[in-house]
Amino acid sequence: MTREITLSKAVNEAIAEEMRRDETVFLIGEDVAEAGTPFKVTSGLVEEFGTDRVIDTPISEPGFVGMAVGAAMTGSRPIVDLMFGDFIYLVMDQLCNQAAKTHYMSGGKLKVPMVLRTNLGATRRSAAQHSQSLHALVAHIPGLKVAMPSSAYEAKGLMKTAIRDDNPVVIFEDKLMYNDKAPVPEEEYLIPFGEANVLREGTDITLIGTSSMRQVCEKAAEALAKDGISAEVIDPRTLVPLDEPTLLKSARKTSRVIVVDEGHRNFGVTGEIASRINEKAFYHLDAPVLRLGAMDVPVPFSPALEDLTVPTPDAVAAAARSLVAGEMTHAA
Repeated sequence: MTREITLSKAVNEAIAEEMRRDETVFLIGEDVAEAGTPFKVTSGLVEEFGTDRVIDTPISEPGFVGMAVGAAMTGSRPIVDLMFGDFIYLVMDQLCNQAAKTHYMSGGKLKVPMVLRTNLGATRRSAAQHSQSLHALVAHIPGLKVAMPSSAYEAKGLMKTAIRDDNPVVIFEDKLMYNDKAPVPEEEYLIPFGEANVLREGTDITLIGTSSMRQVCEKAAEALAKDGISAEVIDPRTLVPLDEPTLLKSARKTSRVIVVDEGHRNFGVTGEIASRINEKAFYHLDAPVLRLGAMDVPVPFSPALEDLTVPTPDAVAAAARSLVAGEMTHAA
């Protein structure tokens, strides 16, 4: 049976199901129990599992992430709720120096099966310190896995896989998508890491969109179809591991690629994916791989300015038309 539920509900279900299945799973973070987080994602969990397993913390991100790393090393499977992705700067030592490296530095004797779930995304009018998309920072660190769900279906399947993984996993959810609904099976399912989802078959151009940029690419593809341009749309689902074979197969088929991501363009996810395609599918390309990302500025508080900083369906469609027509060789 399949029903339509919100992304928020999907994450809640995934956590609850895994906590019922495995008593070593617990949830820790600011306002996860009584308030259910500012986005109400974890509402109701404390009533079922109690305050020993759904733990409200003081406002000390380095402290409770460090506690979670230690708990993971000693037999638990903590889920850490980081209220905003922007706060990841506060826990870089715990996450990148400790969680990511413990397995390697112990010669494989220790593991850190920890999930850090947080969010990304602008256009919520939250200004520069609560609107960033910082997934490229942790994707750069060996030892961490990085997942980016693009709908309620992915959110549940990837979360369950992450909780069962013996490696530290960082999941970034788009904060504007918590109330978006999608079909989600009632039966248990998991989405394997490293398996991209081809959402739409096409022959003229490939649009690769991460997180909410998946929907941007789908809308662009619909607009392009009216012009007779057949766009293939792919959601990578996970950045680490990245499903290179699926991306390369599509690039070789269509010969043109645009990568769309809400992180900043400079030194970001778009550059990494574009580089891999250029290296491994170069002789199949009719044009350079284009990159569309967030403008390289702090996210403005002004709604009019903020809306200009992130890729839109119109911008993706315009770039695709130019690329197919042979008029564009690089993004602005």
